[in-house]
Amino acid sequence: MPNNSIMDYSFSLEFFVYAQPDEVMELLTNPDFIRDWGGGESLIEKFVGGQFAMFDGWVEGKILKITNNELAYTWKTSEWGDNMQPSEVHFKLVGVEHGTEVYLEHKNLPNKEEMESHKEGWAKEFFGPIDEYLANRNH
Repeated sequence: MPNNSIMDYSFSLEFFVYAQPDEVMELLTNPDFIRDWGGGESLIEKFVGGQFAMFDGWVEGKILKITNNELAYTWKTSEWGDNMQPSEVHFKLVGVEHGTEVYLEHKNLPNKEEMESHKEGWAKEFFGPIDEYLANRNH
């Protein structure tokens, strides 16, 4: 029988962004853009093993993968205890007509509450503000 004692708190989401993949990657990795759409200071060292932090240090981690259309980093919020392991966020960008499909996978969250909170948070606090930023910038 499989061992179900360790719960896997992971999920996948899809978002459509009205921008080309190279521009979406800049929105995800350029601290100036992140400040514009997300508020707060950020740091992203664009190499594997580089430091990552967003929203004035509310979340931090390390870059696991960075290419033209893929980005992955560890993700640990300042609210998680020292004994909690970081989760992982993986983005895959696919160019489509009028923009980019963003496939997001968030793996290994510490518990069900954090999983549900982050599921909502990606839409409300991350991709919602990116959409607003792009809409306001284009008008």
